[in-house]
Amino acid sequence: MGRNVLSDRPVHVVGVGLHRYQRKTDTPYVHLGLTAVRAALADAGIAWSDVETAYTGTALLGMGASRIMLSRLGATGIPMAQVENASASGSTAVAQAALDVASGRTDVALALGVDKPQAGLPAAPGAAGIENLEGGTIVPFTHFALLASEYMSAHGVVPEQVAAVALKNHRNGARNRFAQRQKERTLSEIMAEPISGSLTRLQCCPVGEGAAAVIVASDDGIERLGVDRSRAVRILASATRSEGLYGPGVGIDAALTAETARHAFDQAGVEATDLDVLEVHDAFSIEELLYTEALGLCEPGEAGSLVESGELDIGGRCAVSPSGGLLAMGHPIGPTGTGQIVEVTRQLRHEAGDRQQSGARLGLAHMVGIGAVCVVHVLARP
Repeated sequence: MGRNVLSDRPVHVVGVGLHRYQRKTDTPYVHLGLTAVRAALADAGIAWSDVETAYTGTALLGMGASRIMLSRLGATGIPMAQVENASASGSTAVAQAALDVASGRTDVALALGVDKPQAGLPAAPGAAGIENLEGGTIVPFTHFALLASEYMSAHGVVPEQVAAVALKNHRNGARNRFAQRQKERTLSEIMAEPISGSLTRLQCCPVGEGAAAVIVASDDGIERLGVDRSRAVRILASATRSEGLYGPGVGIDAALTAETARHAFDQAGVEATDLDVLEVHDAFSIEELLYTEALGLCEPGEAGSLVESGELDIGGRCAVSPSGGLLAMGHPIGPTGTGQIVEVTRQLRHEAGDRQQSGARLGLAHMVGIGAVCVVHVLARP
């Protein structure tokens, strides 16, 4: 592993903004994105002309989305690029913006995630000309239902313990005005409407539209622009990996998560047990259990009991998905990973209102994407 450039030249989140995640509407993506960017600029207390480079994370919009949108703020001529990395597109935009600042290329960079659902979710692997052994017959929710069945059988976990993840996250989402799902649910409601195996509709994330923006800056940028340093949250680590070769029966996404997290923890000089806040890729309820364990918060098979006990709730040992996670906040693809950074930043600033994890000082954001790829960021309160 190479040196951590984020330690050589510190990078801080200085501005965050969101457009609510919601079902598809007639609202143009330009409005979604600019709403988030303007909110982030106001949060940082800087002007658009102060931003020196921009990355737009998007998986669904098609080419050429950035300039037509961002030029509405002013045609400043800055470098722009679109970033596509499946569900990790927004996370990767943050990683690229942070790298720009850490390298000294710029002092202030924007990472924007924005998407609107199109007809289906087109993915290049299906057109790769490489035969898939299952022939496309296993859709995502069936894949994760099978993983849930395997997990429950291996660890003596019951469906209600897996559903408790969705119960917690819908409760968190009900407190989040930017979430797509803002209704607290009972366990019986969560367990209703099965889709595949033990997975139900409310244990699967909604895919809608929305936007999230993050502005990062160097120490020099903060000083030059007069940004409030007390609200700047430092990015201690940014790690990205793709899958390697694994033995038979190994869960690829969980194994990749464990590898990527280890790189991030090594960069940051912290351990999973130090975390106060964690946003994970919980597109399906079983994923939160698998990734919580892969990240090292607990031993295999223990996550379900921790959710039931409240240890992973707001106010518990570590608040997992206090935003509502993908299950309630929503999963508009491009914005999702960027939005996780927004939530962690607000938690570490102690600006999360009635979703606030008391005393939060260290947080992590985790996303996986088709491929498979994984992006992990570790952030710390100053």
